[in-house]
Amino acid sequence: MPIRITALTDPDRTASGYRLAWLASQEDGEPLGSAFLRMFTREGQEHLAELQLNVHTAERRRRVGSRLLETAVAAARAEGRRSVIAQADAGTPGDHFLAARGFRRVLTLTYARLALDELDNSKVDEINAIVEQPHPGYRLASWRGPVPEDLAKTFADSRRAMDDMPMDDTDYGVVAWDVERVLAAAKAIADRGELLTTVVAVDESDSSIAGFSELVVPGDGKGEGQHYGTGVLPEHRGHGLGRWMKAEMIRVARANHPELAGLITDTADSNTHMRRINDALGYVPTHQALEYQLNL
Repeated sequence: MPIRITALTDPDRTASGYRLAWLASQEDGEPLGSAFLRMFTREGQEHLAELQLNVHTAERRRRVGSRLLETAVAAARAEGRRSVIAQADAGTPGDHFLAARGFRRVLTLTYARLALDELDNSKVDEINAIVEQPHPGYRLASWRGPVPEDLAKTFADSRRAMDDMPMDDTDYGVVAWDVERVLAAAKAIADRGELLTTVVAVDESDSSIAGFSELVVPGDGKGEGQHYGTGVLPEHRGHGLGRWMKAEMIRVARANHPELAGLITDTADSNTHMRRINDALGYVPTHQALEYQLNL
């Protein structure tokens, strides 16, 4: 079957990157699959591209995916990229496809869910007790949407808490954050019609942010909320701030979005500390996703 690959124009261009896109189709124009290649442009990630590839179930094993992959890899090389990463759920056709085409598995993520609509009173009391437990020298704060102006600089500085997040062998680079990028990220979420909530732990000695936790919720406040990251600066670790902030996020989510069904989080299997926190708070593992990488 002749396969036609057509480059598409993708308007999704942000301060942190842009996307290339292709459509695979039959000669009569019937779509067979698509590929998107995110080109990161921020300092520290200029070497990296991220692939998302989809082929209609009925068209698999007809080289549609292979043709799209060849096109995307050629484009990544032409753009001077060093690595292409892609993610697939464990045991799926996407998992087997990437493994068979030279991609190397570099990270395993475990997804877990907290069923907010099933929390009993004893679990709610337990979470509230964690929030109310004193942490001498620190206080909690939270906001919705973009960071308040008076906290913008210290919040941007706190993002380095993620620099040593376990990523195993992934060639992810070190992301450089500043106030501009923090505000751009919040705007991108708002432009999608979603709601961003941030909880932070504040060092009372100088009012700087010692750690943060972010949650993104559908615009109607229903369905599933997605944790976007929880991190504590190295110099503030060992005080239980991660568990404290995540428990407060559960409390805030229930108060702000009473119709929200659950909270979803994904954690590297090697991040045993955060996995223990999730387990203790009642998150239940649902499935695993595998991060693959192709070195160019």
